[in-house]
Amino acid sequence: MAVRPDVPGTTRRDRVRSATIEEIKATALVLMRESGTTDVRFVDIARAMGMTAPALYRYFADRDELLTALIVDGIGDFGSSLREAVAAAPVEDLAGRILAVAAAYRTWAVADPQRFALVFGLPAAGFAPAQDGPVLQAAQAAMGNFQEIVRGAALAPLVSEVGAALAEEIGHMADIHERAAPTDAPPLPRIPTEGYQSLLHAWAAMHGFACLEAFGYLAWLSEQARDELFRSQVTLLARTIGGPPPERTG
Repeated sequence: MAVRPDVPGTTRRDRVRSATIEEIKATALVLMRESGTTDVRFVDIARAMGMTAPALYRYFADRDELLTALIVDGIGDFGSSLREAVAAAPVEDLAGRILAVAAAYRTWAVADPQRFALVFGLPAAGFAPAQDGPVLQAAQAAMGNFQEIVRGAALAPLVSEVGAALAEEIGHMADIHERAAPTDAPPLPRIPTEGYQSLLHAWAAMHGFACLEAFGYLAWLSEQARDELFRSQVTLLARTIGGPPPERTG
């Protein structure tokens, strides 16, 4: 974790180390964007920074630790974008909040396809994030924004049948979240199993559209046509979770 220079008690050595870690991560991202791949070599990062490759191991144990740090940073930024978008829409405007989170998802992906691929794709050959590690925890925290939109809302999902295995695992995940909640906080209403399933359907719809656009598969459509297709996609995912579709404009 980077050391903030404005935190009392940090030494100059701490600040220099923190700045170097941030430079390593920034350089890795630049190289990924230039090469069009999420795979990156320490030797290339070191050359771009005017360092030796062995020197990088003083900051990251190996490439997987660096990739994990980049993914956690990316998901944190992604989650912040979703939270800010949702917070800007009135709580009582469910349709507006659904549109806001979907638009934020799309915008983040299209703005930086390489980082989007790093976060949600296969970062590099042989890389596998640790189960229950920081990558999974960060991803769950980011997607929790979408859950909060519909928590407590009276919805009738388009598909109400849930398979036994999925229902059991959704219930298990809900139990974990409840146990992890602060003991002094009021209990949050649990999202019904069929509602949680519909959120996964909606996530798949948002993610699929974002991937197609970010990676150029919708480039044959004009920008206006893509916007119209996106709007209809949001209407579809809103109906999937049983919520009101956004009002048409223009």
